Order: sequence, then structure tokens, then C-alpha cells
Amino acid sequence: MLQNIGIPGLILVLVIALIIFGPSKLPEIGRAFGSTIKEFKKSTRDLMSDDDEPTKDKEETQLKQVK
Repeated sequence: MLQNIGIPGLILVLVIALIIFGPSKLPEIGRAFGSTIKEFKKSTRDLMSDDDEPTKDKEETQLKQVK
């Protein structure tokens, strides 16, 4: 969906956001959006690492049984 925007569409979205929120509020919104994305990525990474841990434990147990 966002792959089809292009430069003119992006400029249009930014101009509309500038008109709606104003120049003083736009940096605050950008910072909040950035921190939200950062937290989402961190949570996703944590979930992915949690899924990998049981597999590692299982592999270590199997290696111990073989020895």
C-alpha cells in the first residue's frame, strides 16, 4: 500500500499534516511516532528471541543426551 505513494504523494501528505497540525506540533508528533516505532521493534525482537530460546534449550538437551 505505502509502496505506491511516490515523492509527489509524500509531499502532499506532509503539506496536509503541516496544515492540520501546524509547524510547532509537527516535531512532537514525529518524535512520538519514532519512539512508538522503536518500542514496537524492540518488543518484536524480544518476542522473536523468546521463541528461539526453547529451541536452543532443546538442542542443548539433545546434545547432552548424545554425549
